[in-house]
Amino acid sequence: MDKNTIIGLLLIFALFMGFSFYTSQKNAKHREQVEKERMEQELRAREDSIANAVAVSMADQQNLNDTSTVATAAGTPAAETQKKLPLYAVAFQMPADAQNGDFTVETNKAIYSFARQGGYLKRIEMKEAYKFAPKDSVKPHVVLFDGDANSINIALMLKNQATVHSKDLTFSSETPNLVVTKDSATLSLKVYPAGTVQSGDSTAAPVKDSYIEYLYTFYPNEYHFGYKINFVNMADYLYANNLAYTLDWNAQLSCQERNCQIERDMSTVYYMDNVDDVDNLDERKSDKKDFSSPLKWVGFKQQFFTSTLIAQSGEFSTAALEVTTPAKNETQLLKTMEAQLDFSVSDLNSGSFDMMMYMGPSQYKLLKEYDLKLERQVPLGWGFFLLQWCNRYIIIPVFNWLESYGISYGIIILILSLFIKLLVTPVNYKTYLSSAKMRALKPEVDALSKRYPKADQNQDEMMKKQQATMALYKSAKASPMAGCLPALIQMPILIAMYRFFPSAYELRQKSFLWADDLSSYDSILDLSFNIPLYGNHVSLFTLLMTISTIAYTYMNNKLMSPATGNNDQQKMMKWMMYIMPIMFLFMFNSFASALTYYYLLINLITFAQNGIFMLTVKQDKLRAQLLENMKQPVKKSKWQLRMEEMMKQQQQLAKQQGRK
Repeated sequence: MDKNTIIGLLLIFALFMGFSFYTSQKNAKHREQVEKERMEQELRAREDSIANAVAVSMADQQNLNDTSTVATAAGTPAAETQKKLPLYAVAFQMPADAQNGDFTVETNKAIYSFARQGGYLKRIEMKEAYKFAPKDSVKPHVVLFDGDANSINIALMLKNQATVHSKDLTFSSETPNLVVTKDSATLSLKVYPAGTVQSGDSTAAPVKDSYIEYLYTFYPNEYHFGYKINFVNMADYLYANNLAYTLDWNAQLSCQERNCQIERDMSTVYYMDNVDDVDNLDERKSDKKDFSSPLKWVGFKQQFFTSTLIAQSGEFSTAALEVTTPAKNETQLLKTMEAQLDFSVSDLNSGSFDMMMYMGPSQYKLLKEYDLKLERQVPLGWGFFLLQWCNRYIIIPVFNWLESYGISYGIIILILSLFIKLLVTPVNYKTYLSSAKMRALKPEVDALSKRYPKADQNQDEMMKKQQATMALYKSAKASPMAGCLPALIQMPILIAMYRFFPSAYELRQKSFLWADDLSSYDSILDLSFNIPLYGNHVSLFTLLMTISTIAYTYMNNKLMSPATGNNDQQKMMKWMMYIMPIMFLFMFNSFASALTYYYLLINLITFAQNGIFMLTVKQDKLRAQLLENMKQPVKKSKWQLRMEEMMKQQQQLAKQQGRK
């Protein structure tokens, strides 16, 4: 490689880095602007909601006066009763236990907190999963949702067509704290309309014949729970001509893993439509999509966890989904997700809508049990048949079978690597044999190069040399393509592994050798600065993989017969083969250590495999066989005849152009 070529490659690399930095800064500014606009829209919507609530208060003032009269008769001042009814909730009764805190449910899998104001799932703490924490420090439990920014809201139209929101209403329950360890249990959260209280006494129980109920059903050892919305005798309070409602689900997901950027790039909104197709919004940037056709379920998917809302009584009739990516310098907020899901009830006196929520690991074998294609949230290359086929029917079954023996996951990956290399041994042998044939025919190829010394400068000479080379390979019954095609067959497996390891929940926070988390990078040295495209750490498995790839490239170049092009082209090709491993060093430094460990094992097993092939394939005997093949008459195939005819036509065309 000459000086100009090296300078050119360095300039290309510098331009690539500069362009990457420029686009990342531009995307960050765009995300900040999108987030700012979203917050402004939410603020305006909130102001409109308050203004609308004021209108509700004025419209229902007579109803409020009636309630105040009853309260005064019971000995409670009207001003005090009015104070107890929030401005935005004058149409509904605030129960006496409004300030007693949120409702909690504990199962063997998680601890759930439901907001008293709103009745929605506010916080989920996973009991068997831990958030990443530095070595030798206490690991906290994974908390999927936490805070008022995570909410479920339903807009309720009153008789006068004014609107109040369920997230502003205070719910009550007879079992505020529930522990589910053996049998299933239910948490019933109800909100009652105003005017159903028997007296103004703050301790009086509301009449239980009109209410909106959120009914949650929990199971001790399951990650899912039932979620049912019931309307009971509400026709006197809600607008009867409107039986369609919108469930507005909002969530701000926080980072749980070591590499927040990788986790962010694997997080988005998934959904299944009315024809059972599963798709998702863009993973790398903010995105939104409106649906005029029904959806079966919607999932807020993180790298290793998913929160999925599933319609069980019918479907969500229409929907609007949105995912917002925060600024790049944001270290805790993963993404903001929103789903507006429309549903209908049969009537306001006994209507209901039944759903189910899955809040847990995005583990293939767990999600597949629901038979709802929830497992499609695990990125296994679903858009490509060969990739998903390799993962679903080869890699995952073997992985789970080995896992059942309780051995280390590092050993499982080693056995899996040996199994895959054994599976493709016939393909690897054919590749090696093709390479050995090319080496055996090197003297004949060199003789052809001497016969056509001007092939690099003259097109006619080059075509004659190509014809002679093809004839040589044909007569020897050797084909340079025989080594390429088997190698292509292995590509789906390599890419399938690229998809499997970073998304395998089984590997999350599992250690092996120096790697404390096989689902993340294995840093042996944390840097105090960031190297563009590389990162601020040194991953040992990635480094060893790069070294082994360079060693394999060196050995392969020694074994391979040189190309028939000019010397500069040969040198360029060799240097390019060394540049690729260096690029892998940058590309995989922040990837899952299980993946780079697997690629390292594949290189080492390939070294051993090629050594065995070298002992079994005798170069002298192979050359003698090829020379014997060349003595036999060659029967030309139809394809070869067509190729030769095409070359002759090209030669004639080249001669005609040369005469002109």
